[in-house]
Amino acid sequence: MAALGAAVLALLCLGVGPGLGPGLGPGRAMAAVPLVIWHGMGDSCCNPLSMGYVRDMVQRRIPGIYVLSLRIGSSLVQDVENSFFMNVNDQVREVCSQLAKDPRLKGGYNAMGFSQGGQFLRAVAQRCPSPPMFTLISIGGQHQGVYGFPRCPGESSQICDWIRKMLDLGAYTQAVQEHLVQAQYWHDPLKEEDYRKKSIFLADINQERSINETYKKNLMALKKFVMVKFLNDTMVDPPISEWFGFYKSGQAKDTIPLKETLLYKEDHLGLQQMDKAGKLVFMGVEGDHLHFTEEWFYTHILPFLQ
Repeated sequence: MAALGAAVLALLCLGVGPGLGPGLGPGRAMAAVPLVIWHGMGDSCCNPLSMGYVRDMVQRRIPGIYVLSLRIGSSLVQDVENSFFMNVNDQVREVCSQLAKDPRLKGGYNAMGFSQGGQFLRAVAQRCPSPPMFTLISIGGQHQGVYGFPRCPGESSQICDWIRKMLDLGAYTQAVQEHLVQAQYWHDPLKEEDYRKKSIFLADINQERSINETYKKNLMALKKFVMVKFLNDTMVDPPISEWFGFYKSGQAKDTIPLKETLLYKEDHLGLQQMDKAGKLVFMGVEGDHLHFTEEWFYTHILPFLQ
């Protein structure tokens, strides 16, 4: 299958393997670096049409690689539900625990997040440096958040309609923040003060309230931070959030790139230093949110995993 179809990749946005190969020894190759992947909204760890398909693509080209597709909850149904309704900070803590207990990851790993899984894995990098994350690949992740919810998997589903209603009524109320995942990376440029004070997840990992030097140090330890933006994205508002840009404060029309933000200029996260060191990779791909071909994946993403 040359391309992942739109219906399949829509599952990714709302976004396990064999053991390691032989270790070092006389005449033996080094084992492949393990890969951890985190799905997006409305998806699950092991859907054969989404995360399972991505896992298989990687394993076909890197024999023996260990791929851990993260599951939050005791079942696939819970995994899907938690992508909508579980406190993101609790999810990150759960993932950090999973990674720390997995003996196959003790030497370090690469990470790849799809849609909201991109910013969630960045939180893992910032908060949980052991085991070490080497390269973070964010595919359609919204690192400055979103201000709009134009569509989500199953456009007519009651869940999507309910989420829109909750965000409109009060994204920054305590109850909504604690129980609705999408509210936790809702970034209202017209209510910046509310966002900074009341966002329980994104404002924290983006150093909006105070500077956590540990977050900065841990993120800067990455060898590469790859950010993939979909150039025809109709789901993420604004799409430039996928490259750490956002709306100018106080309005919701004009956007600014990362280098014009205070986050970059004052280097709250170390992104400026990482950029100057060649650690940041900004990659654009034609297509709507998470629509890409196998050929593109193998050509542009696979090299960061080898």
